Amino acid sequence: MFQSGVGHSWDVAHASPIEPDDARRATVQALAELDASFFRIRFDRLTPTQRQYLRAMAELGPGPHRSGDFARVLQRKVTSAAPTRNALIGKGMIYSPAHGDTAFTVPLFDEFLKRIIRM
Repeated sequence: MFQSGVGHSWDVAHASPIEPDDARRATVQALAELDASFFRIRFDRLTPTQRQYLRAMAELGPGPHRSGDFARVLQRKVTSAAPTRNALIGKGMIYSPAHGDTAFTVPLFDEFLKRIIRM
């Protein structure tokens, strides 16, 4: 079960107050738990094409970014990437904060994708 970063920090700290090294170790531990459960569950619901699209998004950062930016990274036309974008919006993986913009719905998911999918 995932616990908050504060809980992780207390778990790894040897004494109070919590030191910066404790927080760094706790962050690594918390991200590993997110990778193995929360992020992995979302990732496993994706098709290979959707994974590729999201990995291209991750390359640009958390966003929001223009749809044309993703198409350039994928070396595809915006119109050919639109059905994938729409499917990902339908799955709740991304959203459109403004016309033509796209961003991840889950913070840190871009970094997860960078850790598990090499470009």
